[in-house]
Amino acid sequence: MLLQRIITASVLAALIALAVFNLSSEYFSLLIGVIALIGAWEWSNLVGIQSYIKRALFLVVLVLPMLGVHFWTQALEIIALSFDWTDVRTYSGVLEWLVIPPVLFWIVVMVVIRNAPTGVLQITMKPIYKLLMGGFVLFSVWMFLSRLKAFYGAEMMMYLLLLIWTADVFAYFIGKKFGKTKLSPDISPGKTIEGMYGALFGGALCGGILSLIYGFNFLVASDFVLLSVLTVLISIYGDLFFSVVKRQRGVKDSGKILPGHGGILDRIDSLVAATPFFYAGILLIYRSIE
Repeated sequence: MLLQRIITASVLAALIALAVFNLSSEYFSLLIGVIALIGAWEWSNLVGIQSYIKRALFLVVLVLPMLGVHFWTQALEIIALSFDWTDVRTYSGVLEWLVIPPVLFWIVVMVVIRNAPTGVLQITMKPIYKLLMGGFVLFSVWMFLSRLKAFYGAEMMMYLLLLIWTADVFAYFIGKKFGKTKLSPDISPGKTIEGMYGALFGGALCGGILSLIYGFNFLVASDFVLLSVLTVLISIYGDLFFSVVKRQRGVKDSGKILPGHGGILDRIDSLVAATPFFYAGILLIYRSIE
């Protein structure tokens, strides 16, 4: 099983890296949109929607705001060219504010799961509300991954992915070697406190290496290290959030599309939570530099 997971992860990592560095912002956004829609299909099954028609309708509902943001951005680009604005970020402020709701959502999720893991498992919610919740977080990850690539470049996009992957690796091996204290046994028995600390250490290491590569001064480097650590922390509870839904549904994986990993949501659960938080942090850091 481990070998199968490694092979699948390696192939996916190579394909994603090619997409990040070779696809234009528009095609990359389209690719992320397709992945988000596959995740939405899996999510609709997790929350108990059996009707294929209703699940397809959910995808349509999710596509509409994606198209709205896309065409709004295109319209703003035309206006920007008319006024000779060279930095697209100067005219995208109204959309930047949309990062606040998902950031607050994931912070609340982290606090609630941390303080009441058993209670979270006992929460009952109508499928329609769960469906909307899933649409909200999947729309957010699509939007801010797309904007991260478009506004801050392929290198910063790749850094976020490497950050999450590195944290996962550190969490797995340190947890396997030293893990004794369960992080949240009722939700995910395999995760340990020691593994979480390993993931946070991996995040700090990534932030330090990035700062050395870019030659950041001490203050900016400190910001990147802190952002990396906090992003990893949020990503851990994003993973636990999806584990809660799977446990309530009584399934181990969200799907079977990825050999050794399960479904798309099983592969991107950490990234879904990490992306809005990381984007908000990058936005603040770059604004302070400018």
